[in-house]
Amino acid sequence: MSSAGASSNPAASFEPHRRRLTGLAYRMLGSIADAEDAVQETYLRWHAADRGKVSDPRAFLMTTTARICLDMLTSARARREEYVGPWLPEPVVDTAALAPDIRTELAEDLSVALLLTLDRLSPLERAAFLLHDVFDFSFSEVATTLERSEAACRQLAARARAHVRAVRPRGTTATPARLGEIDAKHEQLISAFVAATRSGDLHALTRLLAIDVRVVTDGGGKVAAALNVLDGADRAARFLVGATRKGWREDFTLRFATINGLPGVIVDGPAGPVQTAAFEIEGDVIRALYAVRNPDKLRHVPPASAKLRAARDPG
Repeated sequence: MSSAGASSNPAASFEPHRRRLTGLAYRMLGSIADAEDAVQETYLRWHAADRGKVSDPRAFLMTTTARICLDMLTSARARREEYVGPWLPEPVVDTAALAPDIRTELAEDLSVALLLTLDRLSPLERAAFLLHDVFDFSFSEVATTLERSEAACRQLAARARAHVRAVRPRGTTATPARLGEIDAKHEQLISAFVAATRSGDLHALTRLLAIDVRVVTDGGGKVAAALNVLDGADRAARFLVGATRKGWREDFTLRFATINGLPGVIVDGPAGPVQTAAFEIEGDVIRALYAVRNPDKLRHVPPASAKLRAARDPG
């Protein structure tokens, strides 16, 4: 769109960038709700700007969003210190809606493991890495956005890249998939997992878990969840069976879904989703399980009427 067109119609000139901006903000903040707030603030600034003087709307909008997210991370980290139990990013079912324009394995990876790694980076490392490695900004553009030298931004991105490389090989790499569609082998394994937890068969469940399996449950202090990360097959199996025995209700239903690009299930109650579970699977065993139960983080999960295929009833 020409500068004149952007000047006369800010909404029309903004919309083609919304997906990219939301994708950046979600990766920065780990929250769809916060990402949407950041993008809305970006739009307000775009609306108020002298758009006729903006030579590169994409760079202007990405830079604005990144800076807003950096500001939001300061308060978010303060809130995180008071968070009850392990923190997980808000689950995303449709990862394509947050994809950058470029098609690379890293750009399409929204796995929980990657997002948790990003969360451990400094805000500037996170921004430099995402802008350059995921959203294809030049280091000159990154430097302008972060108001740092190019050399400093290269160092920030390099440190972040080293951390990301250290964790990405573990487990299954998240890949884009059609809404709700998971690999048949993964579906079979998850169905066996559900059957074992529902029946209380510790032996069967333990055989489905890697020896060093990691189970992370995020209840945010608002619903029942483990207050610590659970490591090891025996400990994890006992917790999962106990939690299912106490928490499962007859009016709950299960459906398969891709959660942050990983195979998973959504647990629905009469009022809507009550839990998502994303599985890192390697070979024939589960390497990690990420369960989000905090109701505040489930508001963007599509309801059962979204036609995600129901999981087979194990019982």
